[in-house]
Amino acid sequence: MNKIYLFISTIKYLKFSQIFFRAYYLIRSKIRKLTNFKYTIDSKSVKCNFVTLQSGVSYPERDFRVNVFNFLNIKHSFPGEIEWNYEKYGKLWTYNLNYFDFLNRVDRCEDGVKIIQSYLVADNNRSIGLEPYPTSLRGINWVKFLSRYGVDNNDINKDLFRQYAILLDNLEYHLMGNHLLENGFSLLFGGYYFKEDKFYNKAVEILTRELDEQILPDGGHFELSPMYQQIILSRLLDCINLVSNNTWKDKHILQALIDYASSMLGWLKEISYSSLDIPMFNDSTHNIAPSTRDLFVYADRLGVHIQKVNLDESGYRKIKRTNYECILDIGNIQSGYIPGHTHSDTFNFEARIDGMPFIVDSGIGTYESNSKRHIERSTQSHNTVEVMDVNSSEVWGGFRVGNRAVVSKIKESNSEISATHDGYLRRFNILHTRKWSFKDDYIVITDSLSNSSKAKFYIHFHPSVNISTIKKAVDTYNVDYKIRDYQYSLGFNSYTIAKKIIVLFDKSLKVKINLSDQHIKN
Repeated sequence: MNKIYLFISTIKYLKFSQIFFRAYYLIRSKIRKLTNFKYTIDSKSVKCNFVTLQSGVSYPERDFRVNVFNFLNIKHSFPGEIEWNYEKYGKLWTYNLNYFDFLNRVDRCEDGVKIIQSYLVADNNRSIGLEPYPTSLRGINWVKFLSRYGVDNNDINKDLFRQYAILLDNLEYHLMGNHLLENGFSLLFGGYYFKEDKFYNKAVEILTRELDEQILPDGGHFELSPMYQQIILSRLLDCINLVSNNTWKDKHILQALIDYASSMLGWLKEISYSSLDIPMFNDSTHNIAPSTRDLFVYADRLGVHIQKVNLDESGYRKIKRTNYECILDIGNIQSGYIPGHTHSDTFNFEARIDGMPFIVDSGIGTYESNSKRHIERSTQSHNTVEVMDVNSSEVWGGFRVGNRAVVSKIKESNSEISATHDGYLRRFNILHTRKWSFKDDYIVITDSLSNSSKAKFYIHFHPSVNISTIKKAVDTYNVDYKIRDYQYSLGFNSYTIAKKIIVLFDKSLKVKINLSDQHIKN
């Protein structure tokens, strides 16, 4: 597809501030390079202010060992000095190295101090780590660790203050979304730790504006990834923990933080299965974020209650019957100007039988801008309809989306949901309408195209589901289908083979899916 067309189709959704700051940072960078700019930050009199925190949640990573790191299912050991810019496994792995989440699992204070000090002396070997996003996460983790062990080290404090000052000068206004929220969360920690008003004031400004912008009325984060919902909620609970347990500032922002967390908890409860597992919609995968269960326990410990919400604005719906649960997507892209974690998955759905995964989203296993990433975001990797081998929304470049499907004509009852999207209208003059009919132990899905065209309906099954079970479960009413292998993601850089069916049809299709364990086994 024409790159110029895709570029124009993408930037038209951006905010002016994103374009301005992207140009501003680019020009400023070139000027600073020509003038040999160096940050000169007076941190001689920096004093720390240990913060008090209740026990929080830890991210699901492996056990800590000095100089041995296991991120994204890739383990690496550094025999000598740690290479903080190590990029053999991709930038996300390097980011994880620089997050310092592993400090949450350090049992001996001296081990944590040692690894922080190795970071201090690597001033010329941590350019990636000084980018705003890893700086934000690292700042929170350092403050937690230093406060937990009462480490008042002048060299560490000076360097951390410098990192926060650099972050303040490079806030991610060009990206916005969860990146800017993380900047704000971290500056709040930096403000409390150093009793620094300029960090605190900017944090309050960002969080006040961005939480209002990014948290939908139904409690969902507007990037519509259940995994990022867990990540952002965990950070929000950390900030509630920080503000409620420390007395440096008044608590005027506390109630707002609690209100947002309550609605986010409600959304997470609604989107999760009875087992509290999340569906793998959009950029979601296993073993990255704190679990829903752990977040509920953390919130309860902080006295934050789960608000009752309905999945309206986010566009997700959950149907529960005695035998099964089904979660489906009839929503639009809400984060129009930052859709990087969005997939071309309109009318996607998942289903579980008696709590066990059956029909699943294939998930993600990489953030690298490669063909694998493109396939994982494409329509063919989701349980929906692809027309003429074209995506319903124009995903491209790893984290970009051009023109996108818009959903309309939503009709809902206790037993039926139907909707129409226009993702194929521009290219093929086709509207796609899907209707789900929910019975006690089966679903009937009816797909209709407004004009005749070659189309494919994909259904992806969990790796535990075999071919015999698929044949018993799926009835396409005498329309032929193919059973093929696909790569189901177990997490980043980890896959296993599972089965999918591909149903070829023209204009209309009806599919019945049995969701009774008894019927499938008989």
